[in-house]
Amino acid sequence: MAAPITATTGSPHSAIVGLGVYRPSRVVDNAEICRSIDSTDEWIQTRSGIKARRFAGPEESILEMSVAAGHRALASSAVAAEQIGCVIVATSTYLYQSPAAAPQIAHRLGIYGAAFDVSAGCAGFCHALAVASDMVRGGSAEHVLVIGVERMSECLDMTDRTTAFIFADGAGAVVVGPSQSPGIGPVEWGSDGSQSNAICQAPSWDVYRDDPTGPRPTVKFDGRAVFRWAAFEMEKVAGAALDRAGVPPEQLDAFIPHQANLRITDIIAKRLALSPDAAVARDIVDAGNTSAASVPLAMDTLLRTGEAPAGGTALLIAFGAGLSYAAQVVRLPAKFDSSA
Repeated sequence: MAAPITATTGSPHSAIVGLGVYRPSRVVDNAEICRSIDSTDEWIQTRSGIKARRFAGPEESILEMSVAAGHRALASSAVAAEQIGCVIVATSTYLYQSPAAAPQIAHRLGIYGAAFDVSAGCAGFCHALAVASDMVRGGSAEHVLVIGVERMSECLDMTDRTTAFIFADGAGAVVVGPSQSPGIGPVEWGSDGSQSNAICQAPSWDVYRDDPTGPRPTVKFDGRAVFRWAAFEMEKVAGAALDRAGVPPEQLDAFIPHQANLRITDIIAKRLALSPDAAVARDIVDAGNTSAASVPLAMDTLLRTGEAPAGGTALLIAFGAGLSYAAQVVRLPAKFDSSA
């Protein structure tokens, strides 16, 4: 007879208990971008809604930005580093295969629990949030620090008219912990690998290794394919996440989608039939598309400006390279760092 294995259980529910972000100091407007590409401020705003974005400086690395956002999330949650059982970092732009960013970030924050990276493109933060919620409820960790961070500017061809104006840099972090009531709803997630070439890095690093005189790997983007997929398929994903959480769209206080494109945001928001009072995140206007960092950065903006209430109900949805997606209904944190 096989020996019995003891199972662990955690909190009946999980919630976001703190939020902190880091925005690079350098603001890059459309006029600066247009010095390298054949475009105009009007064209960029019409196509994407973006007026400006932030690019990290040499000292604002993936690790530095993550540590800053992590410190602020811990402080706002009043959760000590030693209470964090795991750190999950969502990023696609940490340029080291090994070691992962998460253990180094955890060490600098004084955290000695598990630590690992998640690579799911722009959907990475919502993927990591789902994993963190399951860990808290399953008993793997009492608290989990989730960080979405990107240095997209380092992975761009600034002469490429299709990508140079879109992407940007930044970091956002949340602390996920136990709760007496549901604070993070069931995740609705998936992927469509048949369209994996719609957002990709090209050429591959092995091609570049064999011919370093050729072009360096950078982000390539089929804007039309991504727009069609996101604008029309993500409405279904959003609806499924709301159904799984038992929350009708008219009861949402906020809609916080990945900041991919302002037109995509407006299309999905309109089709969801939100309440006229619901706040819709449009952080992309001044922050650009920060990939895995965009959802926590947009959440911070809504809370800091008072557009969304602390403790309110929000729908998060993210989508991107893979093509991958994830969505969940959450209670917005009652505590957040307001200094960013």
